Amino acid sequence: MGGEDGCGTGGIREPGTRCAGGGVKPGLTYGETDDYGYNITKDPVHIHDLHATLMHLFGIDHERLTYKHQGRYYRLTDVHGHVVKPILA
Repeated sequence: MGGEDGCGTGGIREPGTRCAGGGVKPGLTYGETDDYGYNITKDPVHIHDLHATLMHLFGIDHERLTYKHQGRYYRLTDVHGHVVKPILA
């Protein structure tokens, strides 16, 4: 979820995210890209999974958090979000 250059960003397809404290393992680099930082080669994390993990760290159940739009209830993580447990402390 981040590049190794310390700037907090990755490539085009791997935007990179830095998480510190709050239940995240310290010093962990999760996932990997190719030499150009373009293609994800190991442990991809979908945006729904990232949202589910962040909400879990905030103490919010991502499966119960819904909002109503045009008469239908939606979830921020849609039906695909799963907590990425390997990054949790």
